[in-house]
Amino acid sequence: MSLISCDGISKIYKMGEVEIKALNNISLEISKSQFVSFIGPSGSGKTTMLNLFGVLDKPTLGTLKVIDTDISKLNYVERAKFRGEHLGFIFQNFNLIPVLTVYENVEYPLVMVKSLPQKERREKVLSLLDAVGMLDQKDKLINQISGGQKQRAAIARALTTDPKIVLADEPTANLDHVSAYKVMSLMKKLSKEVGTTFIFSTHDPKIVKEVDITYTLEDGILIKREVRSN
Repeated sequence: MSLISCDGISKIYKMGEVEIKALNNISLEISKSQFVSFIGPSGSGKTTMLNLFGVLDKPTLGTLKVIDTDISKLNYVERAKFRGEHLGFIFQNFNLIPVLTVYENVEYPLVMVKSLPQKERREKVLSLLDAVGMLDQKDKLINQISGGQKQRAAIARALTTDPKIVLADEPTANLDHVSAYKVMSLMKKLSKEVGTTFIFSTHDPKIVKEVDITYTLEDGILIKREVRSN
């Protein structure tokens, strides 16, 4: 079963009388547990694609279904609820809350989205921090940890609500080579163990080498689909 199904989707932005086609007639399917990257130069449509998959925006034309839901039919409130229940996000600038500890940052989505009892929240957060190797950093504030540690905390936070899909926009952009490799290995491990689908927008060849499928975009057009041989 496809988690994401695109049928001829286009995204057009209007700037005055000028129309900019950020995506042009794209059709593809992404399944459970896949590790997928979208590559291409700046302005190729990668971020627009992630915004659509993340139900942050709607296609102008065509049909986009995310987890069997036609996102064009959802209003603003319904889209926010859908994101909270089904999707996780990892950003290149981490988007962690600096006044909270590592533990509190990872717990935050559970407080906002799911009404779990405190004991269950604590067990879940500690389990995820352990999985990403951050249990010993749980009481530190965000400005007290390294970039690689921040990205691990961001991964743990993205997984707290048990999302079916995690969307990552340039997740290794601010990391050194060793940290980037560790983060990619961790996400791949979690994908296989939990069944989460990871979708990346990236320029980083380290990510492209690790994914199952790579889609290349150019000027909003899907020009290539490559499947990595095992």
